[in-house]
Amino acid sequence: MRTPAVSAALRDSLATLYRDLHAHPELSFEETRTASVVAERLARLDGVRVTTGVGGTGVVGELANGDGPHILLRADIDALPVQERTELPYASETAGVMHACGHDVHVVCLLGALELLAGTRDGWSGRVTAVFQPGEEVGGGAQAVIDDGLLAGTTETPDIVLAQHVAPFPAGTVGCHAGPTLAAEDIVKITLYGRGAHGSRPEASVDPVVLAAATVMRLQTVVSREIAGGDTAVLTVGAINAGVRANVIPDEAELKLSIRTFTAQVRERVLAAVERIARAEAAASGADREPLVTLLQSFPALVNDEQATERTAGAFRRHFGELSVFDPGPATGSEDCGVLGTALAAPVCYWFIGGTDPEAYRRAAAEGTTDRDVPANHSSRFAPVVEPTLTTGVEALTTAALTWLAPS
Repeated sequence: MRTPAVSAALRDSLATLYRDLHAHPELSFEETRTASVVAERLARLDGVRVTTGVGGTGVVGELANGDGPHILLRADIDALPVQERTELPYASETAGVMHACGHDVHVVCLLGALELLAGTRDGWSGRVTAVFQPGEEVGGGAQAVIDDGLLAGTTETPDIVLAQHVAPFPAGTVGCHAGPTLAAEDIVKITLYGRGAHGSRPEASVDPVVLAAATVMRLQTVVSREIAGGDTAVLTVGAINAGVRANVIPDEAELKLSIRTFTAQVRERVLAAVERIARAEAAASGADREPLVTLLQSFPALVNDEQATERTAGAFRRHFGELSVFDPGPATGSEDCGVLGTALAAPVCYWFIGGTDPEAYRRAAAEGTTDRDVPANHSSRFAPVVEPTLTTGVEALTTAALTWLAPS
């Protein structure tokens, strides 16, 4: 079956919904309004069974249509603690919270795909499970919906898990890579213990601010000097907190790190180096107490099944054209969607859709300024163009779904 067209009426309806969701973002596991909007929209579709409260605030829609394969389509629904600076007319109305990663795009595209699938059931058979997952940004949402009994009571697990993410590529394009696609992520907190004193008497202290600064600088050598050139790792110190007054040397300092790797061997080496450096710098500073290194969050790399990816990417090329589908290679961003595939023993195919105005992207690429002029995910200026982003996302999900469902 060919992918059904997105009508003008559906396109307008989805655009309105997108602007509404973008203006009302909600943080991880607090997505009550978003979940309500999703559930209400799903309830309008004939034959879709809706379950709410999955994994806390998640929503699952199930569409059965005779015998055939079982596919799982997934979209994340949470926003980030970012103050929006896009100046869009539909910018976030919630101070300090923004859909800076495009999950509002994902929600709308999955709803649109389900509407197309529900309206063309004479052309396919099988079963579709649509998961609107909470809490992706904190890394626990996928596991939460699994722990809450996703697919409990069903007789089969999915044949494939399909998902997508909007990215700072030209809108209208689709990027799909086989094999390791997104990195594993570990979030580490390091608490450094010093000895506080008056700011005028540093000799009476073990200054944790200086200790933290030395630790941050030394951590920069982990990737450059301890990881082989052919391997990949990213270590970012995203937060440093110490002290409250200029004339008071505090007792403690805290670092928070984000670590991205693709293999278990590299991951173990980086984590061991982080702990070794923290302890060594504390000893060099004369700290009375060893630092506390805590793993706050961890989830594995997302690995696209090679055969499933080639099958799905082939369908994309036929639908969108060869020039609109490309291989972006592995990315060092992280996602917990792979947890669904592992827990359900199903292959995963995960791809990207462009969200940047094509002409703006072309100009920036020609000038070599894409890093500066094309806002990326998690930026306060991240603003996917509504079209053709939404239509491409709806068509990509629908095309992928129909590639795996049986023709009727």
